[in-house]
Amino acid sequence: MSSEFSHVVTLAEVGPGRTVTFEADTAARGAIAKRLALVELDRFAVTVEVRAVAGGIGLRGEVRAALVQSCAATDLPVPATIAEPFDLKFLRDLRPDDDEEVEVELGAEDIDVLPLEHDRVDLGEVAVQTLSLALDPFPRHPDADRILAEKGVLSEEQAGPFAALAALKGKPKS
Repeated sequence: MSSEFSHVVTLAEVGPGRTVTFEADTAARGAIAKRLALVELDRFAVTVEVRAVAGGIGLRGEVRAALVQSCAATDLPVPATIAEPFDLKFLRDLRPDDDEEVEVELGAEDIDVLPLEHDRVDLGEVAVQTLSLALDPFPRHPDADRILAEKGVLSEEQAGPFAALAALKGKPKS
């Protein structure tokens, strides 16, 4: 686990529940931006309701971020604001059986269940991973199509196999 934004809570200190709010400072934002390949991370704040659940720790909260990514097509800056909720359970006895490969069908309530290691959860790491999953995998600048067209780059519609068929359809027969 990375420690650029560590905020650990232990099972012993959770109790019936409490709300934790924290925000990344300049150094942490820089390290997170580098890790997630962001141009900038101007704001990164977390609010988490931490509660004891049977066999572990439950987390329900939201990460909020103001950031800049690079356009996948032009490398121009693409600003974004993210507010991403999460609801996770970290359970003690959630260990895969190493001896057998068993196919398990997961229900929707099981998807966000993770193993609780050493009776502690790093809320900062949970927040960074939540942000990572919320990022646009292919950010695109609003002017990307125009800029690419000016440089002579064909769009998928212009260059694809159906474009060639459409061009043939319009030609007179010989």
